[in-house]
Amino acid sequence: MTLADRQPGPVRGRPRSEAVERAIIEGVMRLLEEGVPLAELSIERIARTAGVGKATIYRRWRGKEELFVDVVRAAEPPDPELPGTSLRDDLVVLLESLRRRGLVSRSSAILHNVHAQMKSSPKIWAAYHTLVVAPRRRLCIEVLRRGQRDGELREDVDVELLNDLFVGPMLLRSVMRPDADLPAALPEQIVDTLLEGLRPVSSPSVSSPPA
Repeated sequence: MTLADRQPGPVRGRPRSEAVERAIIEGVMRLLEEGVPLAELSIERIARTAGVGKATIYRRWRGKEELFVDVVRAAEPPDPELPGTSLRDDLVVLLESLRRRGLVSRSSAILHNVHAQMKSSPKIWAAYHTLVVAPRRRLCIEVLRRGQRDGELREDVDVELLNDLFVGPMLLRSVMRPDADLPAALPEQIVDTLLEGLRPVSSPSVSSPPA
């Protein structure tokens, strides 16, 4: 599903073709592999590489920023489906997805380069944050809120802060410490360590007064 599919609004132009969209995204990736910077990727050049007209691109994306976001999404692992069985299980799946994206970013020179260039372009970075980062954050916060409602998590803690506590260690190793290990057991280790201190405390039993 492309960014244009996710955005509400009237359908413009002819029916969309997944093959055409794939050709456009692959055309951008081909140009990036050739070392063309994002700043020099014009819609005209992308259209010529993909073998389509500029209008074909504009029917699917409103501009380069939205197209680049979908290019990055295509290179990253897909967002996971949550099992919904428990707070712990959902959090482990979310962190495992983050771990996999970290591994892909390390192994893909192109993706690493694109991420670096995106951060130097405020418009592209804002689009990526709005369309990719923010929805992932909202999903994790909703999982935490559901855990509070189901009695799996203390009700007196700020879920916004909890989200940062859960994803922080993985992001730290993925982004700030590229030499650090990202072992398969890390998501469970992070979740279990934090949940140990965040579960509701059972009320102590009240002893009967002496006769």
